[in-house]
Order: sequence, then C-alpha cells, then structure tokens
Amino acid sequence: MARACAICGKGRTSGNNVSHSNRHTRRTFGANVHKVRVDIDGKESNEYVCTRCMRTGKKA
Repeated sequence: MARACAICGKGRTSGNNVSHSNRHTRRTFGANVHKVRVDIDGKESNEYVCTRCMRTGKKA
C-alpha cells in the first residue's frame, strides 16, 4: 500500500469539499508522510513514515 505510514499504518482518509454555497463533493486527505530510512525489526529500509511517528521516534 503506497503512501501509508510503515509504523502506524496511517493512510488516506476521505471527506468533503464544501463550497461557498455549501455543496458537498467527495475528496481525499493524504497522510503527511515522508520517505526516510527507518529501522523496523532490526532491518534498515527506506519507508514512508508519517511526521507524528518521526517525532515520536526522535523523542525515544
């Protein structure tokens, strides 16, 4: 699955565009993910990681 966090699994969510006349059309919100080198289960690889997990990883 592309563009999803490799750590927490956060991906796309859906919602609505709301115009000035209050008409609703469907849209998607992409997760704020960046490709970084990450160590998962003792194995380093380049994966997409969301910025929240990147911050949490730096604190630990």
